[in-house]
Amino acid sequence: MKDKIRPIYFELQGYLSQAPERGGLIFDNQLWIQYNQTIDELEKITSKKYDRYIIHPETKDFLKEPKQVIAIQVYRTILGGLISRLHGEYFSDEQPPFSGMPTTVINATQSQNQSQSIGMFLEIQEKVISEIPNHKPETSERKFLEKVKSMLPSIKTGTDILSSILKIGSEFGLNPSDITRLLHF
Repeated sequence: MKDKIRPIYFELQGYLSQAPERGGLIFDNQLWIQYNQTIDELEKITSKKYDRYIIHPETKDFLKEPKQVIAIQVYRTILGGLISRLHGEYFSDEQPPFSGMPTTVINATQSQNQSQSIGMFLEIQEKVISEIPNHKPETSERKFLEKVKSMLPSIKTGTDILSSILKIGSEFGLNPSDITRLLHF
């Protein structure tokens, strides 16, 4: 059985090694489709159920158009959990796949905070993108909006979003009330 499962075990480790370590959301559905197909293959080979490791993306409104997304941290946690499970079930006599076995614990509060951060990220991104055309290219407001738009993909948390927006605003001479008015908070 180990010989049949080993290629899948290594495939999953490959997915994890290529997954972004930081950031907000994954919009490319091919990542979770391919991953979920690997789960199906694993279930056929082992005749065991691994459906709790299936990735279920969330549908979020993005620029008034629904998009399926998954948080990068959720993707990495599910993937790491499955790899650790397979190691424990089939490869416990071998070196663990991680330098230290993952110790990520997501409780209900962390999940709720992450969902709120995703919602805030999408809402701000939509507001920024929709507001850019309303300002002439040479204005401080337009430059501020464009810089915020460019930094959003690198943001990790809701706190980072707000502190970055305030910092960028001050670079362009905008105070918090200007930013509030501009982004319609």
